[in-house]
Amino acid sequence: MNKFWIVLGHTYLSRLKSKTFLITTGIILLLIFALTNFQNVMDSFDDGESKAPKIAVVDEEGSFFKDLEEQVNAQQAELELESFQGEAEEAKQAVQDGEYQGVLMLQTSEGIPTGTYYTEQIAESSISGRLQQALQQVKVSVATEQAGIDQQTVNGIFAPVSFEKVALDKKAKTQEELSEARGLVYVMLFLLYIGVIMYGNMIAQEVAQEKSSRVMEILISSVSPVTQMFGKIIGIALLGITQFGLILLVGVQSVSRNMDQLEGGIFTYFGLGDANATTLVYAVIFFLLGYLLYATLAAMLGSLVSRTEDAQQVVTPMILLIVAAFMIAMYGLNAPETTLVTVTSFIPFFAPMLMFLRVGMLDVPLWEVGVSIGLLIGTILLLAVIGGRIYRGGVLMYGKGNVVKSFKRAFQLSKKES
Repeated sequence: MNKFWIVLGHTYLSRLKSKTFLITTGIILLLIFALTNFQNVMDSFDDGESKAPKIAVVDEEGSFFKDLEEQVNAQQAELELESFQGEAEEAKQAVQDGEYQGVLMLQTSEGIPTGTYYTEQIAESSISGRLQQALQQVKVSVATEQAGIDQQTVNGIFAPVSFEKVALDKKAKTQEELSEARGLVYVMLFLLYIGVIMYGNMIAQEVAQEKSSRVMEILISSVSPVTQMFGKIIGIALLGITQFGLILLVGVQSVSRNMDQLEGGIFTYFGLGDANATTLVYAVIFFLLGYLLYATLAAMLGSLVSRTEDAQQVVTPMILLIVAAFMIAMYGLNAPETTLVTVTSFIPFFAPMLMFLRVGMLDVPLWEVGVSIGLLIGTILLLAVIGGRIYRGGVLMYGKGNVVKSFKRAFQLSKKES
């Protein structure tokens, strides 16, 4: 057991001190800090003057500018409209001189306003879109007035329809609960996806690197291959916990300090502030089981190659499994009750993502969760037994060969060793 801790400690510390780990972690932490403090950074460059784009409006009839300005203000759009009293060509020249962001020419067609927007580059669509939307409202107002329709009647027609969703199943989650669960599920899927790919590759490369440097021949004489395999798996797992722990610590601190600026939008939609305790427990369980499943598979595959360059190639099938699970999970976020999501949630290589998604989004019977977790644990144990044998023979293999032949050779070597 002492040798296991030596392998674990060596794997953890060597990777923890590596430049790649330190640089990658530092960049991620800086990105998190920058994103959560983006508004503060932007405000630091603000000199206190209005930064709203200035738009010149040439109103040929002289009757639509005020209505247009009211509609723009109703949108709370950061646009400053100015009635331009000169000729159209003068307004265009003022845009080219940098006095205005653009110029809007208002004409009429049978009493209905039309617009032409001139700007330096038409690739920027946010301003023109705001102006078009405001002008559309002016057109509706003018058209209904010409038709003799009361404005209140028009407002009633265009008012959003009242629509409410009510679940007949008393155990079904409410819309608020779904919103709260969606954020944690979404974050969990990304963490599992990124973590498995990143640390799975790291385990495979760790084994291949020791084989390429012939260090494995020294280790194999003093430490059993199975001890090495699980020492590396747990060591890389601790490395992942360290990295994600730092990321979560910085993320939580940054978010808590800028909560007022992050309220609304996607932050509120995902409900990241209110997570159910049961969902958090399942998140930890499925994350750990998912890591152990793919880490065992990665260590087994990494033992079949002799060069770090080949490690990426041999773990490609494993990565494709993760990508497939992730794509189904992204689809399942909006349709968690579909047959595809339900069936794949019982497949061990998909279960960490898909069953967790169902648990977070639906009211899943405990027996289904138990069956999925049982199948997942059984697959991990089976992979541990098979992986241990393949690892025992694979670490002694050198040279190139396809995966099928490498599996056979590894089994044969493991029988000789035992």
